[in-house]
Amino acid sequence: MSAGSVAVVVTEDIDVPSWDLYELSIPCTVFGKPQPDLADPWYDLRLCGTGERPPDDRSGLPGSRLTVRTGYGLDGLAGADTVIVPSVPDSCVEEGAPLPPGLVTALRRAHAAGARMVSLCTGAFALAEAGLLDGRRATAHWMHTAQLAERYPKVRVDDSVLYVDDGDVLTSAGLTAGLDLCLHLVRRDLGAHIANQLARRMVVPAHRPGGQAQFIDLSVPATDDESLGPVLEWALANLDRPLTVEELARRVAMSPRTFYRRLRAATGMTPLQWLLNQRLARARSLLESTDLPIAKVGELSGLGTANNLRHHFLKQLGVSPGDYRRAFPRAMNG
Repeated sequence: MSAGSVAVVVTEDIDVPSWDLYELSIPCTVFGKPQPDLADPWYDLRLCGTGERPPDDRSGLPGSRLTVRTGYGLDGLAGADTVIVPSVPDSCVEEGAPLPPGLVTALRRAHAAGARMVSLCTGAFALAEAGLLDGRRATAHWMHTAQLAERYPKVRVDDSVLYVDDGDVLTSAGLTAGLDLCLHLVRRDLGAHIANQLARRMVVPAHRPGGQAQFIDLSVPATDDESLGPVLEWALANLDRPLTVEELARRVAMSPRTFYRRLRAATGMTPLQWLLNQRLARARSLLESTDLPIAKVGELSGLGTANNLRHHFLKQLGVSPGDYRRAFPRAMNG
């Protein structure tokens, strides 16, 4: 396992909107700050500018823009083990303004040379423009996935997940999902222990699986599904009990099939997936806030025995309940 080199593309280095700094700061924080006690050498980070002024876009408040100085141009992508595009200019997303042609060429060459290609948030538009997402499942911030799918019909856009790992090409949703993906890269490169320790230092969850939903709208249309709210609240209050689709459907006077369809429309998940997610969330909360034995946490969350709890944690979160309790919550409570 090794860290390698990471080239981060700065698509705007003049008049950069301040709100775009978040995605840019994520790979800089994860890969740019040396962590010699975790891995030595750490990653070799390069900030690579496009060398071209972005499309004119003066939206935003006065004083909310700045200039970023980069140490490399697009030639810095050559030879990088990983190339990350954190975002593209808003005008490229909202108005279809073209990306710098040099960027598209550089991305294609980097991929052809064997680099792992990564996008955060709207950076997916750059990978799609380069043709690197054709035929692949990919994601972006849920507010922009419809535009991504319309503009690039060859891309299998999934607007329901935090990130997609397709081996040599990875894409994430916006904001904190980008951090999830970057920590996932560390986990792939250096192992779960180092990734967990880094997450602890950053005071963030050790691992959120990529398949976790970006945005779950639990509100339901008042015309049809307003009765779902009370039954979901009841289920949350009774997670320690065995719960079945039939029982939940009966409480709202629906057939199991109708309940299944409406819950999936409202949450993006099947009833069993929704219950599992809620039980995992309850177990995580208990691990973070109490010293209850692992077996008791499994019982109160409805996940059963300690072995069953461990199985679900390893499958969904990539860590055991004990490791989760030690690696992340103590940092939060400390």
